[in-house]
Amino acid sequence: MSFVIIEGQDKDVMVRQQNLNTALDGDEVTVSVIKQGKNQGRMEGVVTEIITRKKTEFTGTLQVNKGFAFLILDKSLFMPDIYIPANVLKDGKTGDKALVHIVSWGDKTRKPVGEIIELLDATNTNDLAMKEILIETGFPLSFPEEVIKELALVKEDINTDEIKKRKDFRKTLTFTIDPVDAKDFDDAISIKKMRGGWYEIGVHIADVSHYVLPETSLDKEAYKRATSVYLPDRVSPMLPEKISNELCSLRPHEDKLTFSAVFKMNEKGEIKEHWIGRTIIHSDHRFTYEDVQEVIENKAGQYEEEVLLLNTIAQTLRAERFKNGAINFSSQEVRFQLDENAKPIGIVIKESKEAHQLIEEFMLLANRTVAEYVFNIKIGTNQHVPFPYRIHDAPDEEKLKVFAVFAKKFGHSLDVSDLDKLASSFNEMLNLAKGKPEQHVLETLGIRTMAKAVYTTDDIGHYGLGFEHYCHFTSPIRRYPDVLVHRVLAECLAHDVHPDKNMESKCKHSSEMERKAMEAERAANKYKQVEYMQQFLGEEFDGVVSGVAHFGFWVETVDTKCEGLVSIHNMTAKDEFVYDETEYALIGQYTGKKIRIGDRVKIRVVAANLVKRQLDYDLIEDWGDGPDVSSRPQYRRKPADDTRRGTSRKQSGAKKASGDRRSSTGDRKPSGDRRSSSGERKSSSGEKKSSGGRSKPSSGKPKRKND
Repeated sequence: MSFVIIEGQDKDVMVRQQNLNTALDGDEVTVSVIKQGKNQGRMEGVVTEIITRKKTEFTGTLQVNKGFAFLILDKSLFMPDIYIPANVLKDGKTGDKALVHIVSWGDKTRKPVGEIIELLDATNTNDLAMKEILIETGFPLSFPEEVIKELALVKEDINTDEIKKRKDFRKTLTFTIDPVDAKDFDDAISIKKMRGGWYEIGVHIADVSHYVLPETSLDKEAYKRATSVYLPDRVSPMLPEKISNELCSLRPHEDKLTFSAVFKMNEKGEIKEHWIGRTIIHSDHRFTYEDVQEVIENKAGQYEEEVLLLNTIAQTLRAERFKNGAINFSSQEVRFQLDENAKPIGIVIKESKEAHQLIEEFMLLANRTVAEYVFNIKIGTNQHVPFPYRIHDAPDEEKLKVFAVFAKKFGHSLDVSDLDKLASSFNEMLNLAKGKPEQHVLETLGIRTMAKAVYTTDDIGHYGLGFEHYCHFTSPIRRYPDVLVHRVLAECLAHDVHPDKNMESKCKHSSEMERKAMEAERAANKYKQVEYMQQFLGEEFDGVVSGVAHFGFWVETVDTKCEGLVSIHNMTAKDEFVYDETEYALIGQYTGKKIRIGDRVKIRVVAANLVKRQLDYDLIEDWGDGPDVSSRPQYRRKPADDTRRGTSRKQSGAKKASGDRRSSTGDRKPSGDRRSSSGERKSSSGEKKSSGGRSKPSSGKPKRKND
């Protein structure tokens, strides 16, 4: 059974499998209603046309016959085996793993026809797993031939005429600050001292739109992907490496074309004036985060005066942001230490430091300034320019009330009576909880009460950041909306705006692909967690309860953030546990013992399943003098709802109070993440980022999308 969501309608249309006509999950389709729902119920329909395919490549196992073959899909889809003619078999043999591109979708009587793109090495389990994750979520493994051909024609030289069109910053001190393993540098900061205590500070962003022109093959492929995807051992880039790592990478000691926001400001962070436009820069130095942090802490090092000044201004901007309504969610990033075979040999937890905040605050400033500039431009009969804003809606009041009750159980009060006061109350609560056992759970569940940040032309502001106007301008190498921002911005600066009637649909596509990228990253991280924990079977770890459901609870290890499930079935010898949704807890019917989110526990690793990407733990607990109920008759508490022992952990209706780990602005990729082909760092203020884990029920709130 499938369902088609119709824009503008409250109810979706049910489509039975035989009426899908080869449509798959995520496809954009035309549906014809064949049966009206009774009493305003759900309608039933049939797919009559497939407008766009979300996925055209599949992995599976080959079954080769004389003159042809079939690809047997590894994942359960409403789709038959794929027929492969002998002339596109590429020496594939029965049992080989393969990546296949669909060339014809067939119909009710004929199977889809495909061609082999790549034979996959089944012996390299990690490489195969990462590739399958990308394919599952709709991200291709390579760029089409027409993109490669077009890329070869892109001119690398910067000619004199182009330089004359731009403001020249090549003689102004400029540097980049990035992770140690970054290979592309898509933002830089310049600083120049002026008279009267003023400084000219420039935020310079790689001018991707100069090289990636609308409606080219390169542009169409970038739009299709919409985002780069960051897995523990690789990057699936939005743009080919010639663009991301060479032409647009702001490498030191090279002239580069940029789009810039330049501010005249003083040490207090007060802005006297600003300028936006196309520029050319020459980076003098490449800093790592560690380099800059060392300068900040020791107050000594290369460009010490400039770095310390920028940090002072950044911290002032940060404090002002929280004062004006931004929510201060802290973040921890997990980085896998990999050996030469990409096998995890360690996990490092990194927290945001002042070096990261320095970059974040100036990127936020640039993003906000660009959004405000475009918002104030009118076209036609006082209409706003269609523009991809990054918005974050206010939280749902009912969810806030539930969360406030939960926080009260830990002795923390949250003022939810006024949304204008909520941010300061939230920040005060998080500050008081800092360093206490409940810190993580309050941050986790607090973030989950927030709405999801998305791209849209409807500028309602960014609640988490406390900004009235906001967009993504600073990462065009890894995000397609930033490319759109650059194009619209260029038109506005030239007073030659050509409104894009399809801008909202482009925003929705970008938000959807961002969600899929998060799914891929979550799955890959979970795979690496399971792979890492395989070596510790039978060993014990300290953990924190990160989620609770009627069939068990999830525990995240303190040192490595590896999350696994403790099944309720493994605890029945000690008590009969029932899930209490209002408490976010499992409660023992005999002992009265509660297992709640945020509890510190000790667990033993009992299973690590790479195929399912699942970790299973057992609880190690001192139950004191509580009764041993193993010899008692099995007690059955008549459930008020569907909360029964023995219910499958995969039951779709199960609820889990848990934690999507979110970033805030999406401006920068976390400092611990590997970056090879493209990417920026993400930060920490109210936008969502899901954590790695097995497929888990939600906390009961509607799922929305991240930053």
